[in-house]
Amino acid sequence: MGSVDRIAEPWGTRTPYGSGGEWPVRVDTRLDDGLGEADVDRWVQSATILHSNGDGLDIAVKAGRIVGVRGRAVDRVNRGRLGPKDLFGYQANNSPDRLTTPLIRRDGELVETDWETAMTAVAGRTKELLAERGPSAVGFYTTGQLFLEEYYTLALIGHGGIGTNHMDGNTRLCTATAAEALKESFASDGQPGSYTDIDHADVIALYGHNMAETQTVLWTRILDRLAGPNPPQVICVDPRRTPVAAAATVHLAPKPGTNLALVNALLHEIIANDLIDRDYIDRHTVGYDELEKQVADCDPDWAAAVCDVPAGDIRDAARILGQAERLLSTVLQGFYQSHQATAASVQVNNINLVRGMLGKPGCGILQMNGQPTAQNTRECGADGDLPGFRNWANDQHVSDLAKVWNVEPAQIPHYSEPTHLMQMMRYVEDGSIRFLYVSGTNPAVSLPELGRIREILSQERLFLVVQDIFLSETAQLADVVLPAATWGEKTGTFTNADRTVHLSDKAVDPPGQARADLDIFIDYARRLDLKDKDGQPLVKWTDAEGAFEGWKRCSAGRPCDYTGLTYEKLRGGSGIQWPCNDEHPDGTERIYLDGEFWSSPSYCESYGKDLLTGAPLDPVEYKAMNPSGKAVLKAAEYLPPHEPPTPEYPYLLITGRTLYHFHTRTKTGRVPQLQSAAPDVWVEMSALDTEQLGWSEGDRLRVSTPRESVEARLRISSIRPSTLFLPFHYGYWDAADGDHHRAANELTITDWDPASKQPLFKSAAARVERISLGDGPSAAPTTTGSKPFAHGSVPDTRGGAQAMVTEQLAGEESRQ
Repeated sequence: MGSVDRIAEPWGTRTPYGSGGEWPVRVDTRLDDGLGEADVDRWVQSATILHSNGDGLDIAVKAGRIVGVRGRAVDRVNRGRLGPKDLFGYQANNSPDRLTTPLIRRDGELVETDWETAMTAVAGRTKELLAERGPSAVGFYTTGQLFLEEYYTLALIGHGGIGTNHMDGNTRLCTATAAEALKESFASDGQPGSYTDIDHADVIALYGHNMAETQTVLWTRILDRLAGPNPPQVICVDPRRTPVAAAATVHLAPKPGTNLALVNALLHEIIANDLIDRDYIDRHTVGYDELEKQVADCDPDWAAAVCDVPAGDIRDAARILGQAERLLSTVLQGFYQSHQATAASVQVNNINLVRGMLGKPGCGILQMNGQPTAQNTRECGADGDLPGFRNWANDQHVSDLAKVWNVEPAQIPHYSEPTHLMQMMRYVEDGSIRFLYVSGTNPAVSLPELGRIREILSQERLFLVVQDIFLSETAQLADVVLPAATWGEKTGTFTNADRTVHLSDKAVDPPGQARADLDIFIDYARRLDLKDKDGQPLVKWTDAEGAFEGWKRCSAGRPCDYTGLTYEKLRGGSGIQWPCNDEHPDGTERIYLDGEFWSSPSYCESYGKDLLTGAPLDPVEYKAMNPSGKAVLKAAEYLPPHEPPTPEYPYLLITGRTLYHFHTRTKTGRVPQLQSAAPDVWVEMSALDTEQLGWSEGDRLRVSTPRESVEARLRISSIRPSTLFLPFHYGYWDAADGDHHRAANELTITDWDPASKQPLFKSAAARVERISLGDGPSAAPTTTGSKPFAHGSVPDTRGGAQAMVTEQLAGEESRQ
């Protein structure tokens, strides 16, 4: 049949299957030009690194170089399939501008140095500040793309050794609300659902989740269900007409900032029409009466006025949700990065809970992650929480962790909840944090209100360390830059959004003097001379497998129990879902079966917060509310957004992602196929708005908020009227025309959700003006949510010969 252009066809060839069936195998393979599988020296087991789906793959190695990838047919997550970022992203490893030697700032310039000089400077400045100012002068900001073993080692250094409370991950930007929403409803992190729920569900509801672009292989699974017998109905909540919306039975496009009002109205209809499981509610939940009272007046007519969505569509969606026999609900950035993020996401949990739809095939919740190892950041404590989903407000949990680490409980900071990133930036701004260690992330592009962030990171009194694989915009501001190894160049494990643990073995050596993040952290701990209370080294391992065994001891008896896993068990087959222990030796597909939750007061990770203020509940309050450890139906009142439109700024600006890039393009911007598919920033407006203004596709526009302006080419799309969309991937330093104002986060506001502390990237009032006529269409892809409104007005996005991929269907010869 020939190979497939997987830029033009991101989801590949359909393999239809019906409800309750097994997803057929389709193995996707991409090798460097001129190579066939017979040319590969060896294949090395791994999984994908440029999204949260966790697709199993093998890395092709030839002459010590990564030359391609192949999906793993045996893997439960993808059954051999790979998405465009999976298929082409490996080429970033081989980029000629990889960091290969440490850099240190001398006379205002970054110059090459050796590891000894660099690490002496890093450890030396840490020691100076600890002596002068104490642990609170030191902060750590990491990523969602390292390995479990590296996060756990970092958390041990920061919490158990240095004793700082200032530690967070860039999971704060993408999945902090996922974690918090799960804590609010179930008193613990951990996804209730499994990807296999797609195989059984008769209704799939996606809330602010453009799965088609953020988890392409998972969307492929849904597409194959839709193409088979007994397809599920799909509910989509998104202000843009994404591929998900195009496939939906009902598409609800609310005004940005009104998600909570919409979901409260859905709950109102489900409850008012008695489409609830009263027995499940009575036996397994607390808080129903308050929820019923809160949504009593939130009827569809009220919500229609608030959300600018037809009341009839809200009723249709509620009926489908209320009559579903097997309901799978998923949530992502459209809720997480918007106004009242946690409150809205919790109401999605409430829909499944009042319908009694948890713990059974097809009945699940996925408060989705955005990064490949975001789950590990949270489990291991690198987001500031205590490792193993321990409760910082429970003294017994702190004592238990202190025993694991062999330190005094007082050494582990637990006097308040961990410092979230945006608060850390304020501490840097006011000078109380003087040392910031950034690993694997690029806050100079990804944080809100970038002008302020650049000023903060550029302060003379701040000692900034950046550990990365490229000289990112953030690395350019650093005092010391440490060259790191990346995926394929080191060994470790990582866990995806449905708790599936994969092993990634080292395939090739890193370039030059680059080192694995784990090795750098261990070196840092040694130079700080961190000890346990018996005078032995605090970090007791020297390699990845040793760190994994250390983590297993830390996870024992906790919700994320890894004690039944070993590197050997993870080699050769599929990924395995935690908890995996003596009770569940083969892993656990779904949790919360039969209403058994991890929410008892003595065991739970969190006592929860007030959804409107973020004020934490104390142990006495929680025990009085939930003595038996049930799920919590937590209600919340809708409040208007903080920055509404005005006559001066009449539009609402939202930011987001495109299928072809990941985060700030540190990797994907260096991959020819991905960069060519989406080479530069664009701004989306509705056909109604542009017709009224007399503007055309490709015109150059200036988008402004009260903070800054950016310039971008116009894409006329099917976005809702009075709404603007900017992809956030594009930095300011590498624009082809030298323009330093194209990053979407120049415009976003310094504001965050009160409960999850996740920044609100989708809540800015904006104005827009045309600064020049276009000389052709914008560079926005046509295959995604940025599809042009007028069909045929813009050339189709294609990858051509460089984007051809081999697909082998089960029982068929490979497509050559």
